[in-house]
Amino acid sequence: MGGRRADGSAGDADYGTIGTGYADYRQPDRRIAAIIAEALGDARTVVNVGAGAGSYESTTLRVTAVEPSASMRDQRPAHLPPAVDAVAEHLPFADDEFDAAMTTFSVHQWSDVRAGLREMRRVARGPVVVLTCDPALVRDFWLHEYAPLVLDTEARRYPAVQDITEALGGHVTVRPVPIPADCTDGFNEAYYARPERLLDPGARQACSAWSFVDPVLGEQYTDLLRRDLLSGAWDERHGHLRRQPHLDGSLVLIRAVPA
Repeated sequence: MGGRRADGSAGDADYGTIGTGYADYRQPDRRIAAIIAEALGDARTVVNVGAGAGSYESTTLRVTAVEPSASMRDQRPAHLPPAVDAVAEHLPFADDEFDAAMTTFSVHQWSDVRAGLREMRRVARGPVVVLTCDPALVRDFWLHEYAPLVLDTEARRYPAVQDITEALGGHVTVRPVPIPADCTDGFNEAYYARPERLLDPGARQACSAWSFVDPVLGEQYTDLLRRDLLSGAWDERHGHLRRQPHLDGSLVLIRAVPA
């Protein structure tokens, strides 16, 4: 397992640096939350691994959150319980301790994805639910025209769907998750119909892939997008997306139950 950073971040992104303000932009979307809740089924106890600031944690379930970054733990709202300081690859729980396990937008941060998924399978009696992006589809998004290295980074970091399903084993389903045009969870594709939002430095900072691009290059990418928005060039190519209620992008929900 790789080393942890000053604030405890255990993956390749330093949330002690980029995590400030994360919760302002990454609010759980109710429609995505409903899909996750359906996947959890009748589970009553759930471990949320890589829980961050608490997105998609149901208040009707007994959720135990695991988050290594102190910056992210500090942003958890008061109505949620504090998160356990631990990493996915070494969960401090007994075998079959929970009805289910979940993780959202986190597997690409782990130093050993297979080890983390095996741990989730070990501590959950029932479904393991993973919300992630399919790296084979990441570059299909229009942002690749403007910020190619950002989406190349995302595609490189996200584990292949097949690798996740093989690590989890059992009976696995993979469900595409539609991204609403007014999605409140500000990952890159959430702004497919609102490109102006990506001109906001805070919105970009809340998408960790931007932190892997040189800041000067990142500003060049943003300037190019700004220019095309002002000239109408973006709308000429992609304006139909503003009227599209949802995007079938790279977002997927993987659900595994024991065989």
